[in-house]
Amino acid sequence: MQFINSMTGFGRRELMDDEHRIMVEIKSVNHRYLDATLKMPRRFNCFEARIRKLLTEYMQRGKTELYIYYEDYTAGSRRLKYNKELAAEYMECLERMTGDFGIRNDVGTSVLSRFPDVLVMEETADDDERLWELIDPVLRAALSDFVDTRRREGDNLRTDLLFKLDHMEELVGQIESCSPSVIDQYRERLTAKLRESLSDLSFDVDEGRILTEVGIYADRICTDEEMVRLRSHISSMREKLKAGGACGRELDFIAQEMNREANTTLSKSGSLKISDTAIALKSEIEKIREQVQNIE
Repeated sequence: MQFINSMTGFGRRELMDDEHRIMVEIKSVNHRYLDATLKMPRRFNCFEARIRKLLTEYMQRGKTELYIYYEDYTAGSRRLKYNKELAAEYMECLERMTGDFGIRNDVGTSVLSRFPDVLVMEETADDDERLWELIDPVLRAALSDFVDTRRREGDNLRTDLLFKLDHMEELVGQIESCSPSVIDQYRERLTAKLRESLSDLSFDVDEGRILTEVGIYADRICTDEEMVRLRSHISSMREKLKAGGACGRELDFIAQEMNREANTTLSKSGSLKISDTAIALKSEIEKIREQVQNIE
């Protein structure tokens, strides 16, 4: 039996040493497809394709947010850069101004260095593969924790759904056991009415006519086909839950078919008891539909 994963999950891992701090956090909620949003430093943009591919190894569906926080404590991680080309453009413009207006150019090094972007602090470029070797194990550890939370929630969902299916089966049995008595009661009421109507006349009750009317009524309220299909859907959903895997979409489809049969049963109801039981059946199916929306 495979695991069943919920689409709700959370995972977090952190690595901190004398040179780096890396923190990865991932969370998700239910969604029809895999929809991942990545929030990370710009220097990690080159890893986006790798990260998205890694996500598909751990999940198939869910609206997911992945956060990566990174700090570099090494002394050589930042340096002051002199932009010679930009400084030359500033000086060229100043020289033209000197010639155009006949004024002295008194701009020295200290003044020029304060012009925008002449001196900038930049981070030294780490080797991409070395940086990925730092991030990859932290990312995988966070994803492993994330999958564990989804798996535990999935186990709880499976247990709850199997319990609800057992209850549904009991409700189906109640409807099946009530149906024959409903027809018998209708026959008794019809016979009594006819006898009452014909009591002052010299006519006998036509048993053939009664049987015909009862047959028509029985056809109209018969839910045998609906009950057979409901039992089949219950059995199918139970098998898929026990087999496990990414079965959320299939379970959702089965739940829709269950609801269709319950609606038909309610519309055919021939007694208050069957109506109440069919309503209880619909309520249980609705709970099941809500639950399977969270299964991957």
